[in-house]
Amino acid sequence: MLHNILIIGPPGSGKTMISKRLPTILPDMSFEEALEVTKIYSVAGLVKDNGIISKRPYRSPHHTISRVSLVGGGRIPTPGEVSLAHYGVLFLDELPEFGKSVLEVLRQPMEDNVVTISRVNATLTYPSNFMLVASMNPCPCGYYGDPLHECSCSPRDIDRYLKKISGPLLDRIDIHIEVSPVNFEDLKNRNIKSESSAKIRNRVNECRELQINRYKEDRVFSNSELQGRNINKYCKINNESEKILKNAFDKLGLSARAYNKILKVARTIADLDGCDDITENHILEAIQYRSMDRKYFSI
Repeated sequence: MLHNILIIGPPGSGKTMISKRLPTILPDMSFEEALEVTKIYSVAGLVKDNGIISKRPYRSPHHTISRVSLVGGGRIPTPGEVSLAHYGVLFLDELPEFGKSVLEVLRQPMEDNVVTISRVNATLTYPSNFMLVASMNPCPCGYYGDPLHECSCSPRDIDRYLKKISGPLLDRIDIHIEVSPVNFEDLKNRNIKSESSAKIRNRVNECRELQINRYKEDRVFSNSELQGRNINKYCKINNESEKILKNAFDKLGLSARAYNKILKVARTIADLDGCDDITENHILEAIQYRSMDRKYFSI
């Protein structure tokens, strides 16, 4: 699916609103994708009026959700939220409020794009190729690093709060974004014309079509699905970009998984930019999206 995203920022900065708008700019579903999603919803008993599901799913479970509800299960194994979000968005609001054991079960579906549920009477495998979008405050009170509000949390409170998100789970999130509080001038000025969701979606559709054509011989449908030798084949960088990436790898202590994700995100940035080759600017922007966790998760 698309790149996984973690949005960090204080209360009221628009994290949830941004996440809810994402489906409006996602690429259109192909007939094959729609058919696959409809089958999952049919198994779960969620298809209405026997119609095919043509819009990408958007699932937003509450933080009290159980592991079984998230990945699927029961006496007769049924699809969980990770499968109901197949080819769509799984939005986890206030990520640290979810149980740590619940979050950890996401690691395998995020890596393999499938989830296998084993019970005494059956073993079933459901697809789970979803885009994880998660949002969180930087601390329990929400104002750590906020220039307008004083944080009331102790370093120990912040450390305990942030450690609810494990390193392996963070490693599987491609893009980390920090959002700032909205100021009064921005709220007051409603005459500013911004690009419509329809225009952005057209660009995303063009980018998706480009990727489908590029990878048609390798049975890959998007940059985020690239693995191993395909990354070396399609994410080639020049010597200057390689030096930049090596410097970031050493300074930020990146893992091999994070290294590959930077290359895949840089490939997507280049595609949206209309460039055949990945340039230094694309690498620098992709690194920026991986460095944000150092500000918070190294306290």
